[in-house]
Amino acid sequence: MANEQPVIVKKIIKNKDHGHHGGAWKLAYADFVTAMMAFFLLMWLLGVTDEKTRKGISEYFQDPYKPIVNEKGVTPTHVPIPIDLNSEKNDLLRLELLKKKIQDMMNENSELSKIKEQIKLETTPEGLRVQIIDAKNMPMFKSASSETESRIRLILRALAPVINKLPNKITINGHTDAKPFPANQKGYTNWELSSARANAARYELTLGGLAQEKILRVTGLSDSIPYNPGDLYDPVNRRISIIVMNKKTEQHVFQEAGAKPAAAINNTAPPLTKTPSDKPLNTEIKSKH
Repeated sequence: MANEQPVIVKKIIKNKDHGHHGGAWKLAYADFVTAMMAFFLLMWLLGVTDEKTRKGISEYFQDPYKPIVNEKGVTPTHVPIPIDLNSEKNDLLRLELLKKKIQDMMNENSELSKIKEQIKLETTPEGLRVQIIDAKNMPMFKSASSETESRIRLILRALAPVINKLPNKITINGHTDAKPFPANQKGYTNWELSSARANAARYELTLGGLAQEKILRVTGLSDSIPYNPGDLYDPVNRRISIIVMNKKTEQHVFQEAGAKPAAAINNTAPPLTKTPSDKPLNTEIKSKH
């Protein structure tokens, strides 16, 4: 027994995890499938686009910040992907930015800030409505006349360059209160007065820098749409309403006129009646407003 050799037992523990049963291959396979999808998408795009479009895509990926140049050699934009500026979303964004710009202008301009309560801004389904209203003892026009007071000239000439920066067209509406003209003033009513005041507002806007082609319609509405329906004689009912129209409303106006937008440029606003001094015709009638 003394010479008996010890028995050595070797215990081998085998790893039960096999490489082909792990999760690494799944990641590789997912990458392969993604690459194949991208490849087939690329092949499809190449099949449905023309040579010009393919060239533009190629140039974009070579230099995304390179300006796009059209066939005439003009560089219209530095944005590589065209933006639909006529979409309702962008339309609304432009008008909201305009509203903010006008509000800031009224707050920063010491003269405008004194009368900013007479300037009402409202986003409507038609676009941005800017209303310039009368206040007690602070009218925008001479009594019973389309002759402008200095305060409305200040407002309109400040608004003109700001509105002109947008591609949107505008309409201008004149409103009066319900106070009638004397019976002896035949042939002249609130309809004529509101129309003349709207046209005078148009004149001041153009003097301030608004392009004539931006004006689509100038209308007198008399006292038919009061600002304060509860008091038809309230001074606030006497006002000028400027609507910076969204594209949808603009198209509707063209349709109402029975014309296509491309064929109805510069022919929609009433012509300005001028005196020899190139000023709008003012009709002075006393005992009114």
